[in-house]
Formats: sequence, structure tokens, C-alpha cells
Amino acid sequence: MDTITFYILSIFFIATLVRSTFGFGESLVAVPLLILLIPLDIAVPLSVLISITIALVIVVQDRKQIHLDSAKWLIVFAFLGIPIGLLLLIYGNETFIKCGLGLFLILYAIYSMVSTRKFRLASDNKVWLFVCGFLSGVFGGAYGINGPPLVVYGNMRNWTAKHFRATLQAYFLPAGAMGMLGYWYKGLWSPTVTHYFFIVLPVVIPAIFIGRSLNRKLSQDTFLNYIYTGLIAIGLLLLYQSL
Repeated sequence: MDTITFYILSIFFIATLVRSTFGFGESLVAVPLLILLIPLDIAVPLSVLISITIALVIVVQDRKQIHLDSAKWLIVFAFLGIPIGLLLLIYGNETFIKCGLGLFLILYAIYSMVSTRKFRLASDNKVWLFVCGFLSGVFGGAYGINGPPLVVYGNMRNWTAKHFRATLQAYFLPAGAMGMLGYWYKGLWSPTVTHYFFIVLPVVIPAIFIGRSLNRKLSQDTFLNYIYTGLIAIGLLLLYQSL
């Protein structure tokens, strides 16, 4: 095994473990590290293909934990936001948008960690489903960062760790499939991407099951603290990229 292959396997094991444990975040781990080793047009489709695999396994494993109605509307509203995201990617000010999103995530996470009176939704709310789903599509279409708005909605609904993890995968599965279809249409799903996919699959599958076990061992408060810490890390990364 050559050094590059070893690093790629290590990156995907860690990224998959993060995704399977918390329900999101593997692309924010994998892509920045992968592009240090392989071209961006290979790293991104490969990451999406692995994302689809993770989501498919989790959906099959934990389909009873999915809030289907929430996932359905988040997907519908996200698809409405994707074209706006593509326009932002082409015409928008990347520095301003990333800086704004980064600050919002940091402030929201800090508020959620310290506030004693958190805003909660007793049931699904179409307005908030639209806001969070649409923003997920916008930021996903523009920068591939569609997870944070979904995390905000799940937090407002006070989902348990199991429901959080499973419901997000019901969103990521069709969203990833649509993205991969676009990569195939543009010729970015290359034989090299498929080659690396089959190489990393043996470390991805066990990482999914390990993450599932870790997810079930986390208390609700611990799980949410990790989620908030992850949002702060994403926000700081966006601020760093914008500067």
C-alpha cells in the first residue's frame, strides 16, 4: 500500500466515523484533507459517493428512527434552494456569504449552549421547514455545506441522537444521488473516482457500524454539546476560508 492510499483510507475512516456518529460533517473533514493529496474534481465526487453509501446503510439500518414527514419537506424545499445556490456560486460574493454563514453558526451554537430558554418546536412547522430546507439547498448548491441548516431544525425539534442521525440520512440520500447524477452528466464521475471508491469501501463500512454504536451511547446533552461544538468548528472554518 502506497502512502497516498493509506492517507486516503485514514481520512475516510475518520470522516465516516464523524458522519455515522453525529449524522453530518464528513465532507467538511474529508474534502479539505483530500485535496491536499488528489485533485478537487476527484475528491468532491468521491466524497459525495461515499456520502450516498453512508446514508443508504444508515437508512436501511435505522429506518424506524426517521421522521419521514420532516425529511420529505426538507428535501422538497432544499431542491427549491439549489438553483439559488448555483447563482450565488456564479455571481455571489463568496467572502461575504461564507463570513455571514460562519458568524451565524458560531453565534447560534453559543446561544444554544448557554441559553436556559431555548426555542423549541413541539411539532413540524412548515415555515421553519421551508427556511431550513431552503437554506440547506442554497448553501449546498453554492458550497456543498447543506448540513448546518438541517442541524438547526433538528435542534429546534429536539430530536434525540438516534432520530437526528437517521432523519438527516433520509435527506442526504436523495440529495447526494441528485448531486452524483449531475457529476455523471458533467463527466466528473470518472473511472478514477470509482477506483478510489472501491478502495476505501472496506474502511467505510466498519466505520458506519462503529459510529452507530457510539451514537447510541451518547446522552442527549452530550450529543447536543458535540453538535454545537461541531457548528462552531464549521463556522470558524468558514471564517478562515473567507479571510
